[in-house]
Amino acid sequence: MKQDVTKYFLSFYNEFALPIRVFRRDGKLIFVNKAFIDSWGYDLSKLKEYNIFNDISLKRTKLLTDIKKAFDENITTEIRNYTDSLMKSKKTTAPIYKTKIFPVTFEKEDYFILIHEDRTEIFLAEAEVKKARETIKEADRLKNTFLNVLSHELRTPLNIILGYSTIIKESLKDKVSTEEKVFLDNLHNGSERLFNSISQMLEFAQLEAGNFKLAIETVDLIPMLHFSIQSIKQQALEKQIDLKTNIKEKSILVDIDLHCIENALNNLLNNAVKFTSRGFIEVEAGILKDHELAFCKIRDSGVGISAGYLEHLYSPFSQEDLNLSRNYEGNGLGLAITKRYVEKLGGSLIVDSIKGVGSTFTLTLPLSKKMRKIESSQRKCDKDGFKKILMLDEFGETSELVKVFLRDFAEVSVHRFEKFMNHLIKTDDYQLVILDINLNQWNDGMTLCEEIKNKDPFKRPVFIMSGETDKNKINEFYKAGAAEFIIKPFTKADLIESFRAILL
Repeated sequence: MKQDVTKYFLSFYNEFALPIRVFRRDGKLIFVNKAFIDSWGYDLSKLKEYNIFNDISLKRTKLLTDIKKAFDENITTEIRNYTDSLMKSKKTTAPIYKTKIFPVTFEKEDYFILIHEDRTEIFLAEAEVKKARETIKEADRLKNTFLNVLSHELRTPLNIILGYSTIIKESLKDKVSTEEKVFLDNLHNGSERLFNSISQMLEFAQLEAGNFKLAIETVDLIPMLHFSIQSIKQQALEKQIDLKTNIKEKSILVDIDLHCIENALNNLLNNAVKFTSRGFIEVEAGILKDHELAFCKIRDSGVGISAGYLEHLYSPFSQEDLNLSRNYEGNGLGLAITKRYVEKLGGSLIVDSIKGVGSTFTLTLPLSKKMRKIESSQRKCDKDGFKKILMLDEFGETSELVKVFLRDFAEVSVHRFEKFMNHLIKTDDYQLVILDINLNQWNDGMTLCEEIKNKDPFKRPVFIMSGETDKNKINEFYKAGAAEFIIKPFTKADLIESFRAILL
């Protein structure tokens, strides 16, 4: 009988590539195949006394429970990380096996087959991959934390510098000497350049890391485009550049991330001014009806781009040559960011340029599904419309700047956290609520925003000011009930335009 059983298992399993053992129901080992002998150096004669239920290594783990259950209930089971005292005798580092146990019956006797698949290398590789993922995740977390802290720590003081330098320039422009005017211009321009560089680097880092989340809304492209054109008028005038527009549509609705397209248009228009010393800049916008696309073309008679450099145009931190980087300010990120923004929204950015003649950038965006004609409306802003503004500013830095920016439009009343809600709820004098939120006040600020949304009997809009740039964190405030979120630093024009957007 014993010989018949041995022959039976020899014929089926001896040449099998994986190590195999066969046990009786009582745990007695009765067969090992050639692969098992080759792997561990045991043949059956050396294992006459071995019983799986007496294995010391298995007794220390819950694996023995799983094995007993399989034997007792005559069921098939799989143990992912199996090892026992016989396997540990192999001179390798912590062997790990996936072991399948299944029952067979021969001559009315039950036997249990254990097939061992070596998973040591796979297990170690998985462990390394897991460790690498955790390292990458931690590095990504540290990077994002660093960027957020850097953003907050730089944006708030830059907001103060930019804001007050603008005020000083405006108030002293006719009262200072030519030399002092140059000093003020350099202060303001240097601060603005630093802010733009920091903003672009932070945004590009988010895009490359895949952390940039779109906030899609239906927007009329035409007023946005006019506003962007307005922002470069003074620069074009100073350089005696003829700024022309060819916009026949009264309204073009597109589904976009407002922040993305505002930045894209501003980057393209600022580049046109920067690289054009004489001649013209022309902005054209319209609809490609056959393709259901909105388009915006920005032409200039500037320095142009050589054919050889066009393929590198959208590479980050690139400039056409060293002389160009010396003659023109910039970090080479503007077009790289612009192209990524536009493509994220399903659009395209195409360039046509001749060196020494000029460039044409064509931006296209899919039309909104809700595309419809709307009447353009002129926004109005006066002091009676603004009335009084209630502002939360724990440290008193931003509120002074806001007061100066709005002194011709509104009266700003400033309070700290502990007295804020009482002032808000007791009176309907205030038409608008501003919360200046620092990094260490983020959660308190969101809670306060929700309280205002839920408890304010007059349902006044809540306006958030912060140095935060992370889209996800900004959206937290919109979900909490904020009507508008403005990122520091901001100009007087930015502030007033944002107020108009939520008050009209």
